[in-house]
Amino acid sequence: MDEKREESHRLRVEADAISATLPPLLVSARRIAASVTLGSHGRRRAGVGDSFWQFRPYSKDDTPQAIDWRQSGKFDSVFVREREWVAAQTAALWCDTSPSMRYRSSPKLPLKAERAAVMMLTMAELLIDGGERIIRLAADGKPQRAAAAGRLAVAHMADAIAGELLSDKRGASAGMPAFSTSLPRHSGVILFSDFMSPLEEIAAAVKGLTRGGITGHLVQVLDPAEETLPFSGRVRFVGLEEEGATVIDRAEDAREGYIRKLQAHREGLKGLATSTGWTFGLHHTDQSPQPALAALHNAITGHRR
Repeated sequence: MDEKREESHRLRVEADAISATLPPLLVSARRIAASVTLGSHGRRRAGVGDSFWQFRPYSKDDTPQAIDWRQSGKFDSVFVREREWVAAQTAALWCDTSPSMRYRSSPKLPLKAERAAVMMLTMAELLIDGGERIIRLAADGKPQRAAAAGRLAVAHMADAIAGELLSDKRGASAGMPAFSTSLPRHSGVILFSDFMSPLEEIAAAVKGLTRGGITGHLVQVLDPAEETLPFSGRVRFVGLEEEGATVIDRAEDAREGYIRKLQAHREGLKGLATSTGWTFGLHHTDQSPQPALAALHNAITGHRR
């Protein structure tokens, strides 16, 4: 239990350090939430809601029912009362901790799962700072807890992900989970993974969410060696998810074909995101997470413009 608590604390400290160095994200936390229709408080734009926002002159596109006769009686013009747009404000976050994410090509690099966890917790911190509610989707794609706000929600999320990272259960992966669609209306989803599963499995998971009216963002986390295959000579590749082992006599001869297939797979992911109204981002574990999180911020804020 102490080991789990220490791992949770370490991840949260790292996430806090990252979020603290991203002032544009902190300043824009509310804009992020508005762009992905997360939240229960007003968004300072016209729409369906209960809170008064502003009066504006009546136009030909307005209905007579929209006229505020009391305000109009004070002036020579006719005015309409506008209300703030209000949307259910929930962000669901998922971090892949499957065996394939327990890889790093150098002891100096974090495991892919560790980096994905830190990035997820950073986004959770930023969303909470913006007044959002968050839900962590567990390994099976189901909500682990009800939507919650505040630092305690982030602490619960950190404890859960730390427990998964410390788990010795590294059997065969079931691939992409069938994510729960029983999320609050207007929820946004952010998925962190290497997305190395077959494209059709990923497409089924994403389209299952979009059918529930959920918009989202894919963030691919890769080790640099997975991007370039920098090995040479006789190399034995061992699958982390019970795929067995493959021996290649000259790894350099396989590099071009491997990179071509990886790029084709990534193009498929980008096409999937575009076709469903989602966004796609990429991060390598030998790089700082700040640029990837800034790119995610830009993708989210521009998502609903």
